[in-house]
Amino acid sequence: MSALLKLALAYDWISTRFGKIAAWTVLLAALISAGNAFVRYGLDISSNAWLEIQWYLFATMVMLGAPVVLKLNEHVRVDIIYGKLKGYGPVYVDLFGLIFFLLPVMGLLSYLSWPLFVSMYQSGEMSPNAGGLIRWPAMLLLPLGFGLMFVQGLSEIIKRICYLQGKFEMDTHYERPVQ
Repeated sequence: MSALLKLALAYDWISTRFGKIAAWTVLLAALISAGNAFVRYGLDISSNAWLEIQWYLFATMVMLGAPVVLKLNEHVRVDIIYGKLKGYGPVYVDLFGLIFFLLPVMGLLSYLSWPLFVSMYQSGEMSPNAGGLIRWPAMLLLPLGFGLMFVQGLSEIIKRICYLQGKFEMDTHYERPVQ
């Protein structure tokens, strides 16, 4: 299991790097948004490309940032039972959710979004808006993000199994959101 654990930790490293890219897109999107508002309302000039690049950056934030959120155990849960569980209970619930929900859904979404990306890339599809951008870079984020989330799900499964076997220390604490 130590080889699988090393692989899981390598996946964590990859997710962290993509998470850093996602974090920088937050700043970039904020700067572009502020600049766009200034140019639009201060100078009465507008461009759809600047609006669309904000959407692309938001997609980058979500699709590249989600795996690191899963890695950090900060994702949203339905906290009906989970918060009341003690000991290994939350780990078993996580394993169930990862195996029966996350992996199948991320695998299916990766599979379904890849042909859409290929089609847009081959056709060079453009936004119908005047001055709009090409669409395939944004569409590439779908199979990439879903694939990264699938891989991070595998990493989380491996780490939780190792935790249950006493081969890996992990923080299983979940801070319930303020209600």
